[in-house]
Amino acid sequence: MSDDHGSHGRVRAAAVDAADRTGSWIPDVDARMATFESSLSAVLEPSIDSLEAADRIAVVPDVHYPFHPSTGMVTDPALLGALVAHLERRGDAEIDVCGAGTGIDAERTAAYLGYPAVLERFDATFSGIDDETSRTRVVRSVDDRSVPFAVPTDLLERTVVVVPTLRPTESGAVAGGMRTLAALGEGTDDPDATAVAAADIVDPTLSILDATTAYGGTPHAANAIFAGPTAPTDAVAASLLGRSIDEEPAVSLALEDGARIDVERVGPEARTLDVEAIGDRLSGGELPPKGDMHPIVTAAYRLYAAAGRDAVPPQLEGVSDAD
Repeated sequence: MSDDHGSHGRVRAAAVDAADRTGSWIPDVDARMATFESSLSAVLEPSIDSLEAADRIAVVPDVHYPFHPSTGMVTDPALLGALVAHLERRGDAEIDVCGAGTGIDAERTAAYLGYPAVLERFDATFSGIDDETSRTRVVRSVDDRSVPFAVPTDLLERTVVVVPTLRPTESGAVAGGMRTLAALGEGTDDPDATAVAAADIVDPTLSILDATTAYGGTPHAANAIFAGPTAPTDAVAASLLGRSIDEEPAVSLALEDGARIDVERVGPEARTLDVEAIGDRLSGGELPPKGDMHPIVTAAYRLYAAAGRDAVPPQLEGVSDAD
């Protein structure tokens, strides 16, 4: 894919071996982690030297809500585990995985997704970003405006890799790496400018777009990962969801006028990766509308969640019994 703007960045794309994923969600995390090995190695190649040299690395997945990973709405824990394993093999950095929930405690969300169970295989840990997290207020100029952002202080002291998912947000904008980083801090009432400021302040070494399962109206087994600088990778995500750079304010603000994004297919399965087909399947996809639910069903789900010590289904979180 090439956007109709001048040269700005190159994004690498790799197919994920779908042989053991077709038809159902495979619960064996170890088996699914293995499917990412060659793909990750291929997309990480340009950045691996800087990652190997890092003393401390923070991996920031899209962990905003306890959706099941098969929905494509959160970063696949198998991809997260494969990334941590790769980083541990190639360097000696202290690795921390961190994320912030939306309306739900991040630690609870991570546990629901199975992140701690994956990370216990390694020396990495998960840290939830919440109101108690130490922050540093930094101001950046975005579109000739001063935009403040209270960033978690620890991120300023680490090499950061952000791992967003290929999905739209409730507003229709692409989630992307910039908005994944913005969710970690305290911004302004302008979410687009805040996303740009957050990415500029955190300055991640790499953004890895998890398109293993993508969401565009319905979950779609795209079986791909993309990696590159944050804004260009977000531009690719926007394109796959049928949105141009001009339709994505945060991406448009982050990229220079005349920017062109090139996608390079890499890895042993490169010939099987049809980027255009992914875009055709997802184009125009939005989140499903929030529908009304009978109070009895709401009560039943909550009873199930309480008895099983599980998370309340996302569509019911925040719904009162009177609704």
